[in-house]
Amino acid sequence: MTDFTSVQNKVAIVTGASDGLGKAIAKCYAENGMKVIVSDINTEKGSKVVEEIKATGGEASFFRTDVSQEEDVKAMVDFAIETYGRLDGIVNNAGISAESRPTHEYSISEFDRLTSIDLKGVFLGMKFGIEAILKSKSSSGFVVNVASLAGILGNSSMAIYTSAKHGVVGLTKSAALDYAPYNITVNAICPGTIKTSIWGNAPEEVIQQYAKLLSPNGRLGDPKEVAHLALFLASDLARYISGSAITVDAGSSAGKLTPTQWAHPEILE
Repeated sequence: MTDFTSVQNKVAIVTGASDGLGKAIAKCYAENGMKVIVSDINTEKGSKVVEEIKATGGEASFFRTDVSQEEDVKAMVDFAIETYGRLDGIVNNAGISAESRPTHEYSISEFDRLTSIDLKGVFLGMKFGIEAILKSKSSSGFVVNVASLAGILGNSSMAIYTSAKHGVVGLTKSAALDYAPYNITVNAICPGTIKTSIWGNAPEEVIQQYAKLLSPNGRLGDPKEVAHLALFLASDLARYISGSAITVDAGSSAGKLTPTQWAHPEILE
């Protein structure tokens, strides 16, 4: 069953939507008939995403938001209500990364900056977003938090990012229990290595080398593959799924990949 008509006319906020996963989710939502608030700290890039959505017949509005600031997040949710009259869901995607280094070498200011966006920002989006969903009397409200494989696995040299993403998964699981009686689903998506602008101008051969090292199937994920899961979680097809941290990683989190010599490789011929 692949009928996503249940999402039509739902109103959703997507934070960090000027690029990467957030942009892919916002466009996927709009393509399927949702009304989207594209939220980002980058006004120029965020507004361009809205233009792209409208150019293909979708409905979207931009709102500049620093998700680490309570006033900004509250204003973002208020804008959604003022613009579309309701709120059905929020995707808390905005986040930043940190340089890789041993735990003791991170500064306090680095910890504070990253957690204020990657963890506090998700909490603020959930707090004000869920309040608005409840007030909107949405019959199929949803929250999608974009975490990471670092939300379920430890990573050397990534302590503060990993701790923040673990916190996102913890928020997700607890909130799922809080709001299950009110028909609001709360889930986390944990992407693996995805091909986004984080790779910058790295040569394609370098990207492919990393893909072979980091992904069991030898390629990077496409942002659309994450967006399609976010669409499913926003639909009525997923009303019995809540409190889950769902990986999109080609099996990276399943365990250790050990090269094995096949006894009958000719099956592939």
